[in-house]
Amino acid sequence: MYIILMYDIMMDKTGAKVQRNTFKICKRYLTHIQNSVFEGNLTELNLMKLKKELSEYIRKEQDSFIIFNSRDEKWLTKEFLGKEDDKTSNFF
Repeated sequence: MYIILMYDIMMDKTGAKVQRNTFKICKRYLTHIQNSVFEGNLTELNLMKLKKELSEYIRKEQDSFIIFNSRDEKWLTKEFLGKEDDKTSNFF
């Protein structure tokens, strides 16, 4: 399945550590495309692993994670406003 993941981490005393670990975990599974946005194809098993690893760092009252998924990336289109970035080349 095709995944787009984005997150917002509250930058308080432990926010920097949470952000570093979150970034490293997401980077293992997905392609980093912009600040706190990642995309890529994952199996259901890898998506479950990703969520489990992230759950160790997510502070439910402070941080926000959104995961969009689609059966196939061909059903999505992209439109750039401003600078085009080739890191998003997974979209057509």
